[in-house]
Amino acid sequence: MRRLAVLIAAALAASCSPALREPPSVASLASKPSSVKLPETASLLHEADLRWAKRPDVSAVGEAESLYLRAAELDDKDVIGLIGATRTKAWLTDHERGTKLRVDLAVSAVQTAQWCKRRDPKLAACDYWLAVAVGLQARELRITADDGLKTMVPALQRAIDGDPAYDDAGPDRVMALVLLRAPSWPLGPGDVEAGLTHAKKAVELRPDYPPNLFALAEALAANKDREGARAAYLKGKSLASGRREAQDPDAPFWIVEADEGLAKLRP
Repeated sequence: MRRLAVLIAAALAASCSPALREPPSVASLASKPSSVKLPETASLLHEADLRWAKRPDVSAVGEAESLYLRAAELDDKDVIGLIGATRTKAWLTDHERGTKLRVDLAVSAVQTAQWCKRRDPKLAACDYWLAVAVGLQARELRITADDGLKTMVPALQRAIDGDPAYDDAGPDRVMALVLLRAPSWPLGPGDVEAGLTHAKKAVELRPDYPPNLFALAEALAANKDREGARAAYLKGKSLASGRREAQDPDAPFWIVEADEGLAKLRP
């Protein structure tokens, strides 16, 4: 995911504001009207998945967001809909052009992930998406960056402890990027060596997932191994090209990310 490479850039902001506030009700989050009306939660989730698969169609992903939230509203024990809604909001934050809309989506993603945590406090996926959402909020609302880091690192560690393979080794991948991008002690948790360790773990768990290779490349570059970084970007780009041929909707964005990473390594 391209967004993961920039989650922590805002952490250098001087001012501070809480990353987490009391979220509105799930009903309020689900108040956005949807063009699809289906009575059963299972049908809503299925229809949401079908629309999510149509990315990069922004309107289809927006419909998926509404359907996931509707499912979560109808079933007060549901977390699948909340996870799906957070994921779609995160994706939309990266693909909408309007600044205010991106801010609103990022804040709403945090609120939705908070409800996931309330409904299932021990579920690793809820911790993972909370960390991702808080990172996006930090990027869009820089005043939340400092407090956001204090939320992200523990949440990601819980996700690593609970389900390290989730989202193709997402917990270690995102933790690597947090540690690589955050300011180092005493200002923050940044640690390029620890970031490299987490990036290697992500690749070990899911070696064929391009974003894991990109996280490793960034970690290698941060640890002064430019040739290793170049090789990791090229391998990740090759994997992404294969996925593009297989019609993976995220593959074109991964190829762009690889090219951008390679460009930064040029003398």
